[in-house]
Parts: sequence; C-alpha cells; structure tokens
Amino acid sequence: MPKAKYQYVKTLNLEELQEKYKDFFRFKFADGILEVKMHSDGGPVLWSYQMHHALAEVWTDIGHAKWVECLIITSTDPYWIHETDHASFAEVEESPDNDQRYNVQIYDTLKIVENFVNDIEIPTIAAINGRGIHWEMCMMSDITICTPDFILQDDHFGMKNGHVPGDGMTMCLQKVLGLKRGNYMSLTCQGISAQECLDLGAVNEIVESDKIVDRAWELARDVIMTRSRSCRRLTHFICVRPWRQLVENDLRIHVLAEMYSFNLSGSSHDFAYIKYDGEE
Repeated sequence: MPKAKYQYVKTLNLEELQEKYKDFFRFKFADGILEVKMHSDGGPVLWSYQMHHALAEVWTDIGHAKWVECLIITSTDPYWIHETDHASFAEVEESPDNDQRYNVQIYDTLKIVENFVNDIEIPTIAAINGRGIHWEMCMMSDITICTPDFILQDDHFGMKNGHVPGDGMTMCLQKVLGLKRGNYMSLTCQGISAQECLDLGAVNEIVESDKIVDRAWELARDVIMTRSRSCRRLTHFICVRPWRQLVENDLRIHVLAEMYSFNLSGSSHDFAYIKYDGEE
C-alpha cells in the first residue's frame, strides 16, 4: 500500500488543552467525556474580556478534538459567572484603539456562540452551578440542569444608559420561553427562578449544588455514551440544528445592534447595578 506524503495536522491533546487554557478552565476527561469547568485563580469566575476571548477559542479547539465524545460545561462554586474584572472592561472600553474594540466586542461576542453551536459536534450537557450571567451556552446545550438558586435573567437593558440585550441571552429567552415572555424579560430585566425555568421548559432538571456535576457525568456516562458514536453525534446534529439556524439568521444583527448602540451612547459596562431577584 502506498504511503501518504504528508501527515495529518495535529489537533490539541488533553495536556495541550490544559496548558493553553489553564488560566480559565479546568478539564477532566474520562471515558470519552470532557468536563470543562470555568475558574479564575482556582475560584469563582471573574468575568473579563480575556475570559470572553477564551470561551470563543476553546469551543473550536474542543470541536476539533475527535477524542472528545461528550461535553459537560460547568463553573466553579458558588456561582456560574457573577463577579467582574472591572479593569479588563475599562482597558478596552476606554481605549482609542478601534481595532481592539472590534476584536473583543464584536468578533469574540459572535464567536462565543457561533463556535459553540457550529464547532461542537458531540452531545452537550450544561450544569449551571449557581447564579450568574452569560448562560446562553447553557440554554443552547442539548441537556441543561441547574441548581435551585439559579436565576434566569438578562440584565443588559438595565445598565447605565441602557444596553441592547444582543449578545445571545435575549435570543435564547425568545427561543426557549417564547417571544412575548422573552421580550418582557429583556425589557424589564425580570428574573425567573430555577423552578419556573423547569416548569417553563428552560431547564431539564434541578439538582443540588453538591450533586450537580455528578448528575451531569451520570447522564453522560450512563445514557449518552451507551450509544454508538454515529448515533451520538448525529443525534446531537438534530438537537443543535434549530440553534444553528437561529444563530445563522439572527445572532449577528443582535450583536451589531448592541455594539452600535453601545458605541453611539458612549456606554461602558456598569456591573455594579446587577442585582438578582431576591438579592439585597
């Protein structure tokens, strides 16, 4: 048999993935299942434009890693994403460098969602371990479970000067909860509880915080991984197809509307105002 002239281009292995994203994610891999846990310095996530960029990149690297057969995404207790690196946002939003602003505010914002739905070709399970922003990847996952304290809420419209809620969260609210309810939640910044999310079909299960990741692994190992590779991957293709259609049709106009308004009004991210329903 003749030998090919060239070798296949290598994709990242587990060790390389861990090294590349060590400041943002911790990975656990077993039996074809990859757990991706967001963190900052080993603790709860500090939301920043750097984490924003890392999320945009990691989905493509995982999507190209054919050794991964099922994906679990979660975060470091006690929150999903709740605290903010204010200096990171000021560094970009007060910069005169328009190219940098475009790269982080438009390109990365698009790619967090586009890469998640387009590059990931395997079943996905989101384990939302607490309150926090930017849960759009969780709503777009094939299976979504959350803790009892989770609040589904999009805060953009309530920020100083108002922000167009265009980064994907409102798009998810419209898709998962219906147009009227989604629009109302976006304009009023209303939050709904985990139980309401379950009742309305936004999540599949509510699981206590100390058991939620184990439950995600149980679903991955005892349900999803018991089927053939082609069955798993092609079932995910069917599950994700409505999201791919929605993202292709709507996401860019959502993001561009947000960033156009953001820059016209001279806005900056004002995270101090964010209060979840029930918080003091």
